[in-house]
Amino acid sequence: MQIDIISLFPEYFAPLDVSLLGRARAQGLATIDVHDLRTWTSDPRRTVDGVPFGGGPGMVLRPEPWGAALDALLARATGDPPCLLVPTPSGQPFTQSLARDLATEPWLVFACGRYEGIDARVVEDAATLMPVTEVSVGDYVLAGGEVATLVMLEAITRLLPGVVGNPASIAEDSFSVGGGGALVEGPVYTRPAVWRGRAVPEVLRSGDHAAIARWKREQAERRTAERRPDLLTGKLPPTFPGVAQ
Repeated sequence: MQIDIISLFPEYFAPLDVSLLGRARAQGLATIDVHDLRTWTSDPRRTVDGVPFGGGPGMVLRPEPWGAALDALLARATGDPPCLLVPTPSGQPFTQSLARDLATEPWLVFACGRYEGIDARVVEDAATLMPVTEVSVGDYVLAGGEVATLVMLEAITRLLPGVVGNPASIAEDSFSVGGGGALVEGPVYTRPAVWRGRAVPEVLRSGDHAAIARWKREQAERRTAERRPDLLTGKLPPTFPGVAQ
């Protein structure tokens, strides 16, 4: 998988060499290139922002460097264009289902906004050239898209074949258990069997695999009902335009 990240702060992505992301890069499972948006400015001051039309606080990222940056990446395409991901609080929710879809894509581009965001015309123009999805990692506001991009990258790259040592562990993740990703994962335990007077549930030490499977399912259902009842409504997750439905 080829991943390109455009940001005003490339240094934010030092964690790309750590843990599973670092393993994916080292093993050649994902090629991740980080680009400084200022590379595509054309004035001596390397200006990337301007005051918003219509007034209001803050600054807006100008369209010219973004257009030039995306054009430069598109010029490398020899086949299908990349899928562009734009982290924004106003985007569709990022879900495990979306992460699975994105993990099948050969080329992803992340556009990290800052300040009041990216001029809306950038997304409008890009959508005529490639699949574009504006994505939110939660109902809160961050200082920029870098942290959200790291969150999405970790969720996506761990689904690539070979990144996680035991692929079976992915099947038991929250939002993957229960069929259709409808449940969160139940509690997990390890040694010692008794700690501070608290014992691991007997069924997990029984060796009865069928009973253990039933217990895990029951716990997942109970925890989902208690903590995430919205997942039990049967609502379909948002679709991703870059993946055939």
